[in-house]
Amino acid sequence: MTGLVSAERGVGETAVVDALPEFVVVVFAAVTHLADPWFLFGLLAVGYWFAGDRLAASPRRAGATAIAAVTCAYAAVALGKAWFAVPRPPGAMGPADVPTWLPGLLSAWYEAQVLSDGFGFPSGHATGGAAAYGALALVYDRASTGRRRLLGAGIVAAAVAASRVVIEVHYLVDVLVGVLLGGAVVVVALWLAGDPRFRGSGSGPAGTTSGLDRTDPTADLDPTPAFLLAAVVSVAAAGVAVANGQTSEVVEAGIGIATGVGGAVGWLLVDGDEPAVPVRVALPALVVTGALWVGAYALAGSFLVTLVATTAAVVGVVAMPAVPPLVERVGA
Repeated sequence: MTGLVSAERGVGETAVVDALPEFVVVVFAAVTHLADPWFLFGLLAVGYWFAGDRLAASPRRAGATAIAAVTCAYAAVALGKAWFAVPRPPGAMGPADVPTWLPGLLSAWYEAQVLSDGFGFPSGHATGGAAAYGALALVYDRASTGRRRLLGAGIVAAAVAASRVVIEVHYLVDVLVGVLLGGAVVVVALWLAGDPRFRGSGSGPAGTTSGLDRTDPTADLDPTPAFLLAAVVSVAAAGVAVANGQTSEVVEAGIGIATGVGGAVGWLLVDGDEPAVPVRVALPALVVTGALWVGAYALAGSFLVTLVATTAAVVGVVAMPAVPPLVERVGA
């Protein structure tokens, strides 16, 4: 479906960013890390495991719903990239124009940032950033005011989107569509989770009614439908990628399937009202789940291994709040 989005879709932004000082480009190369998948899922996991009731009426439900929303966002990106299959800007292909004043280690880092392969529409960083920071601003509704949370989320999402254009790995239209897509996905995910702010009623996801729904919209959230939607969209992305012979996109879609299924399975193991995960449990869990994530990407050549490792990692992350109470019951 390449014809639907032009490969030459720039509107003159390349000439503008080429005129920027090297220092500005280096700064934006660092800013783009704020929406790297590893950073976003790490941030979401920290919120899910450790947030207290000062941030949300039901911190575990809020955190899991945020993870589900971002999983949906990446599934939508995988489908979009496989469907439209258009290249990135020529600057993303290299060679990289590394500033001579950067030290050796930073030079290698910078080159890794400004070179990128794969398809370019929509931007995964712009979509994931908008979805993650937008979801966090909405589900942790007791932190500051709604206006301040959304303003902060908007600033970070805009900075990330701009960074992708400045380092020339995306065109402007890629990131604009990504930001809009990320915002839309959050609305859909929260609606599916039963957020009364988007449902327009006081009914929870299972038809229950809670007096806390309006003042505490996270009280009855259920992330399961959003996780399952992510899995379904990822299956569609995998089908398109297979049909088009896009090996790398098949792997990305597979990770989306595993994340969606793993999230839904992990949520079956928790009640949703567990306390924060103790640090003594979280640290070894982080090592194990992190190792599984790394293994999933390192062994991306084996589709089955990637699916199994990713599913296990996500089940572990989402089910983690249920582990300390279980250990206490067994010990008693």
